[in-house]
Amino acid sequence: MAKRALISVYDKEGLVPFVQGLAGKGYEIISTGGTAKVISDAGTAVMSVEDVTGFPACFSGRVKTLHPAIAGGILFDRSKEEHASEAAEQGIVAIDLVCVNLYPFAETLKSLDGATDAASTAKLIEQIDIGGVTLLRAAAKNMADVTVVCESGDYELVLGEMDGEGSVSDEVRSQLAAKAFAITAAYDGLIAEALSGGENIGVVLGGKKELRYGENPHQWGTYYSHFGSDPCWTLHQGKELSYLNVLDADGAINAVSEFDRPAAVLVKHATPCGIAESDDLSDAFQKAYDCDPLSAFGVIVALNKPCTKEIIQQITEQKIFCEVLIAPGFDADALALLEKRPKVRAISVVPDEHCSGVTYRSALGGTLVQNLDTRVVTEDYLTVVTESKPSKEQIQDLLFAWKAVKHSKSNAIVFASGSATVGIGAGQTSRVDATQIAARQAGDKAAGAVMASDAFFPFPDSVEEAASMGIAAIIQPGGSIRDEEVIAKANELGIPMVVTGVRGFRH
Repeated sequence: MAKRALISVYDKEGLVPFVQGLAGKGYEIISTGGTAKVISDAGTAVMSVEDVTGFPACFSGRVKTLHPAIAGGILFDRSKEEHASEAAEQGIVAIDLVCVNLYPFAETLKSLDGATDAASTAKLIEQIDIGGVTLLRAAAKNMADVTVVCESGDYELVLGEMDGEGSVSDEVRSQLAAKAFAITAAYDGLIAEALSGGENIGVVLGGKKELRYGENPHQWGTYYSHFGSDPCWTLHQGKELSYLNVLDADGAINAVSEFDRPAAVLVKHATPCGIAESDDLSDAFQKAYDCDPLSAFGVIVALNKPCTKEIIQQITEQKIFCEVLIAPGFDADALALLEKRPKVRAISVVPDEHCSGVTYRSALGGTLVQNLDTRVVTEDYLTVVTESKPSKEQIQDLLFAWKAVKHSKSNAIVFASGSATVGIGAGQTSRVDATQIAARQAGDKAAGAVMASDAFFPFPDSVEEAASMGIAAIIQPGGSIRDEEVIAKANELGIPMVVTGVRGFRH
């Protein structure tokens, strides 16, 4: 008896050649509604589901495939004689391949843009696929005998794997079944999240990549992407990534993406050790490196523009030990030069798609979830709270310093001049300690520079420390119960101070 394939897809991309390929392998095609019409119009014989079930589609098409003739044909165990006998008695014919993709619930949810009125909710509910999910799960459960196809990207794989009798290997059927369960899990998870108003969150992880090791070499580490999302980065060369390589690269690319002009960020231990922007990418890189060359050993370098050969030359000539180089892309001659440094991990990332906008972190046996800090502080946010006013040039440096400090581990202090950091004090339990570290790094470069603090000053001591180093202007969120003391100290020292009203903690 000829094999049978049940085809019912919302997305018709690649459908016709796939069905023609199945027919060429001797499959009888069963289909529904619009899918059947596309197949028939393309000249391939197709049997309607109604012909198999003897029952018409009903309730405006809500019920088409939920019938024992379909479900039984997919689910009965071919290895059990009693199942085969029962199928014959009931007139149920085996279905050997199920190809289904689901109603576009995610796309519909996105198009509603948060609307919760009755009409929007009704529209969303109509995009909850019932029959499709049932067919996929049934076929995946019976993977020993049934091939399940749920993505058009697998059409070529399935046809290419088929032997002369139209069967694919156990291994491929198992892989496709696992994908079907992942897709239905992600689909149901999103529905639960949407209908519960966020009370539940459906996140399925996929795209498993084994890492060299975890935070330390004796720990294992694995990277997963969010299932259903295309990878936004590519490793072009270099050793396999470790857990910390990925973590640092993420922080670096998030930081450098804050800037519009060509910019470079150097990260060590999840916090920047140098940030700069310029009209020239090579100049930005050099200024970022010059902020703290001592820390830039085993460093992660992020660029917000495609990497050029000049950057590779700078890294090579200055003998910079670069662990990871991440950028929106790499010029061909840059990649050619990088081949001479095979240990450097070169990663390209799709601009604006390197983050989902939401962060997840395990804590206390559960998960903390928040949106990314994408708040862009502009001059309109600033309130001058001192008698002395910052100059236009100082305002620009203050805004630059704010972008830099919000990506540094709290407590964080940044000294900056000429759109480049000259000193960074980060990850300290005391804000004055962070100020002293930034001052020590900056040295003579502190004179005339500006200072940014990621949170308010609890005491005036950091302001005094900055003044002793020649800091010319300060930016901070404000909001301390001692703001008046801090501002009075800035007035006493003649330092302009602006507040943002926005905190920039990063833990």
